[in-house]
Amino acid sequence: MARPALLIDVVAPHAEPEPATVGPAPRLQSLDVVRGMTIAAMLLVNNPGSWSHVYGPLEHAAWHGWTPTDLVFPFFLFIVGITTTFSLGGLMDAGTPPRDLFRKVLTRAAIIFGLGLLLQGFPDYELGTIRVLGVLQRIAMSYLVAAIIVLSAGVRGQITALVALLLGYWALMTLVPVPGIGPGGVLEPDLNLSNWLDFRLIGRNHMQHETMTWDPEGILSTLGAIATVLCGVQAGHWIRSPRGVPTKVLGLLAAGGVSIAVGLTWGGVFPINKNLWTGSFVLLSAGIACLVLASIYWVVDAKGYRRWTSPFLVFGTNAITAYWLSSLVGIVFDWVVITSPEDGESLVLKTYIYETVYVRWLSPETASLAYAVTYVLLWLGLLSLLYRRRIFIRI
Repeated sequence: MARPALLIDVVAPHAEPEPATVGPAPRLQSLDVVRGMTIAAMLLVNNPGSWSHVYGPLEHAAWHGWTPTDLVFPFFLFIVGITTTFSLGGLMDAGTPPRDLFRKVLTRAAIIFGLGLLLQGFPDYELGTIRVLGVLQRIAMSYLVAAIIVLSAGVRGQITALVALLLGYWALMTLVPVPGIGPGGVLEPDLNLSNWLDFRLIGRNHMQHETMTWDPEGILSTLGAIATVLCGVQAGHWIRSPRGVPTKVLGLLAAGGVSIAVGLTWGGVFPINKNLWTGSFVLLSAGIACLVLASIYWVVDAKGYRRWTSPFLVFGTNAITAYWLSSLVGIVFDWVVITSPEDGESLVLKTYIYETVYVRWLSPETASLAYAVTYVLLWLGLLSLLYRRRIFIRI
C-alpha cells in the first residue's frame, strides 16, 4: 500500500533522516541541500523589510527578462520533478498498485492546494476576494499533472509530453487571436491570451492583487510550470540510473548547457518571462538548475564535503512546512498593528521592527535586506528544533 499523503516522521535522535525514496536508490543529500537553498532564498526574497527598498537582484523582473530571484520558484519545481521520479519510481519498483499511486498523487496535490488556499485567505477568508491561485497551488497543479504523466507513460512518453507542452504553449501564446484585442503574438500585460483567460476564468477579484493586471501563477502559464517539473523528472531518471557518478555529473552539466543555449536562443522570439512562464524561461531556468545540482551533487554526494550543508538540510527536509509557516507568520507581521511609544504612530508589526531595529543605523536597502536575513535566520533556528529531533513533516 502507498504511504499516507500527510505524515509526520519522527526518527530516533542522531539517526539519519528517512530515505526520500522507496527501493534500492540511496538518499541523495544534494537534493535536500538544493531544495533547502531554494527555500532559504524564497524566504529571503519574499520578506524584505520594505518592498520600496529592495536591491535589484532580489526583485523579480518587471516583465520580460530575468533576475536571480526569478530562478527560485522554477528551481523548486525542478526539484519536485526529481523527487517525483525517485518516490514514484521506487513505489512502482516495489509493486505498488497503480490505483494506490494515483490516489497518493491526488491526495498530496489536494493537500498542497488546500494549504495554499488557507494561506491566501488568512485571516479573513473573504470568499468574494480570496486569491484562488498562488505558489502552493501552482506546485500542486504542476506536480499533479507531471506525476500523472510519469505514472501513465515511459521515459519517451514523458519527453514527448514535455516537448508538446513547450511547443503547444508557444503556439497558444503566439498564434491564437485574443478576443477583443487582436491577433496572437502580443505578449504584453493585458494583451496576451494567458491574462485574458485568467480574467475570464478567475476574475480580477481572485487574482494576486487588484492593482495588478496579471496573475504570475495564472492558469495557462501553469503549462510552463508543468514543463519545468517534467524537466526535473528527466534529470531524476538520469540520476537514478545505474551510471557512474562522474557520468551523471557530466550529463547534468551537458544538459544544463544545452538547455540554457536553447532557452536563450528561443528567447529571441518567445521572450524569457517568469510571469508568463514561457518555454524559453523553462529551458533557461532548468538549465541553470542542472548546473547547480551537478555541482552540489559532485561536492556533497560524490566527494563527501557535507559540513557546510547543515543549514540547508534544515530547510530542505521540511521544505513545505518552512514555506507555509514562514508565509503565515509573515502575514501576521503585516496584520498586527503596533502603536509607537515615541510619536503614537500606528504601524504594522513588520514595519515597526524594520524602522525601529534596522533603519536607524542602515541605509533603507541594506536595512530591508538585513530584516530579510534576520527572518531567514529566525526560521533556521525554529526549524532546527525539528531537525535535531528528527521530525520531518512529509506531504
